[in-house]
Amino acid sequence: MKKNTQQEQKPFDSILPDYSKRKLLTYADSMKELAGTFLQMEQETGAELPFSEEERSDYIWRKKLMENKGLIAGHLQEMAQVMTRVAKEAGRCEHMSERRFRQIAHAFKEVDIQLKNLYLIENEKGRTEVAVSMRSLKTATLTSQEVGDLLSVLLNLRLVSTAGNLFFLSADWQTFYYAEEAGYHVLTGVAKAIKETEQISGDNYGFFESENGTMTMMLSDGMGSGEKACADSSLVVELMEKFLEAGFQTESAIMMINSALVSGSENANMSTLDVCSIDLFGGDCRFVKVGSTCSYIKRQHLIDRIPAGNLPLGVFQKPDMEIAARKLQSGDYVIMFSDGILDALSRGIGEDILAEVIGGCSLKNPGEIAKYILNFCLQQCKGRIRDDMTVLVTGIWKKEED
Repeated sequence: MKKNTQQEQKPFDSILPDYSKRKLLTYADSMKELAGTFLQMEQETGAELPFSEEERSDYIWRKKLMENKGLIAGHLQEMAQVMTRVAKEAGRCEHMSERRFRQIAHAFKEVDIQLKNLYLIENEKGRTEVAVSMRSLKTATLTSQEVGDLLSVLLNLRLVSTAGNLFFLSADWQTFYYAEEAGYHVLTGVAKAIKETEQISGDNYGFFESENGTMTMMLSDGMGSGEKACADSSLVVELMEKFLEAGFQTESAIMMINSALVSGSENANMSTLDVCSIDLFGGDCRFVKVGSTCSYIKRQHLIDRIPAGNLPLGVFQKPDMEIAARKLQSGDYVIMFSDGILDALSRGIGEDILAEVIGGCSLKNPGEIAKYILNFCLQQCKGRIRDDMTVLVTGIWKKEED
């Protein structure tokens, strides 16, 4: 009797079984050991020196080979970290009581949906996710988000349909996933100007919103200008988005991208990378800068400057990352630039005026704010655009409670 009581008080089951966790951790340890082997090979070969001119070319070739082994070791270490993090995630799955499941199934049947399974999942951050297997019983069916709205009412949660769901329910059994809705929402705005001697900008940017409620802004400035700079910065942004989508942390993704650039061709241009991630549940903001310019946070007329001054990607095997964290409030704006903005200001009043210009702007729309800043910089350089200019503005607001 006592044993049954203890079981009732523990309604959660681990999403990832202990056996699978052990296998993941074992694989991670194997990758770490393999990475150590590559690093040891690199160090042993690195200690050798050429003894004659005839051996120089052979030495250079072997040195490059060992550097690549060091990069491979870094990749293996990053993969080991990802696998370890997945294995240690504390997600739990609650099996719903039969009585409660029947109540929800009855409500679904009233809108011609047959329910098979429904699970409440508590992820590693303590937020609720829902997995539901269902099918439509009629031709004119509901969308996945309309079902999410119904679930929100039945479960007393604010749920949104995740990115992988089908838009409409079908007559076939499908599993749909819903996540707890974040407390904040964002709007973004961009303004750009291309170098006067070029047809294409060397700056590229991207916005990526993950299913865990994080909005990430990325801005990369390819060294030089024109098509080559555009291709380099575009590659950085695309790789960053893919790594984030695959579940890599920001720093790990940057390490992997930097390794790819370092091991590339000798004439590959370097690129800067400016990343800002915002937690849409709590408003925490995190900057990671590699060779980028300063950023600003605007809170009404108050300005917080996020400094930067390190080297771009592709210079060293280990990138120099500057990291800063801030707490955002509803109504704040995050403003990011490429270095063409600072170059334009240097031909006028100077960079020091930028904080005053941003603080004095009374516009609310992020796109209008970005254009306002860009136009001011164009005035300072008298319309002579000597470098690509890009302004990213992201505003954050707390959602109103129903």
